[in-house]
Amino acid sequence: MDFEQILTETSDGVLTITLNRPERLNAWTGRMGEELRAAFDLADADDGVRAIIVTGAGRGFCAGADLESGGDTFDYSKRDTAGVAGRDGGGEFTLRVFDSKKPVIAAINGPAVGVGATMTLAMDVRMAADDARLGFVFARRGIIPEACSSWFLPRVVGISRAMEWVSTGRVFDAQEGLEAGLLRSLHPKDELLGAARALALEIAENTAPVSVALARQLMWRMLGAEHPMIAHRADSRGMIARGQSADVVEGVTSFLEKRPAHFADRVSEGLPDVMPGWRAPEFE
Repeated sequence: MDFEQILTETSDGVLTITLNRPERLNAWTGRMGEELRAAFDLADADDGVRAIIVTGAGRGFCAGADLESGGDTFDYSKRDTAGVAGRDGGGEFTLRVFDSKKPVIAAINGPAVGVGATMTLAMDVRMAADDARLGFVFARRGIIPEACSSWFLPRVVGISRAMEWVSTGRVFDAQEGLEAGLLRSLHPKDELLGAARALALEIAENTAPVSVALARQLMWRMLGAEHPMIAHRADSRGMIARGQSADVVEGVTSFLEKRPAHFADRVSEGLPDVMPGWRAPEFE
């Protein structure tokens, strides 16, 4: 698809996706959600992409849903670009991020409120400009937190902090987000993207892509597991599968020879099924 509301650029194994409606502080639309999902589909199919950064154009990350429609903004019966009928578009995106085979870094360069905040919760690392402000403002608009945030947010910051932010709907500064564990680090605005890219390059240049993809799936899926034995079974299957791969021979040999590793296995060729029977519930 031709992108109208996002920009994409791949360099040195890092895909940077930029929300590109700066005149509206990158406010979310149904079209933006569709484009973001498509960009993640393309990234998963491209072995040249090893890590993904999501950021915003201009002075904002994402100011939440575009409220141009006024009181009808959240009336799903009146939308023509809401994704699948009856489904929350933000949730469709975070579910797509959840399934990503590539690690995802949010570079929050400015205001991130509403869906601008919840859309980052399925991403693996959140970094922010030191003057960024965030807010889960839904109760102040008469709606509820969306984008699967009732699942993600308490897992990221704990139920008490999650409920404080959600029930007050207040906007808070990046320092509070850092102290709560929502954010990994703060940076001067003009240094943020460089810091995010340095982290992405550390992944791209040093790790086996199949190993990273498997580890990402295991980490996220295990957040809902009822016993560590589930993890033990999956870990064991993963160790057996990867232990017989060319990548592990290269990883060990390169370490012993004190040289950079060159991993040959590719995500596009498929991942070992380390959690047989696991599947996402259907939407009904």
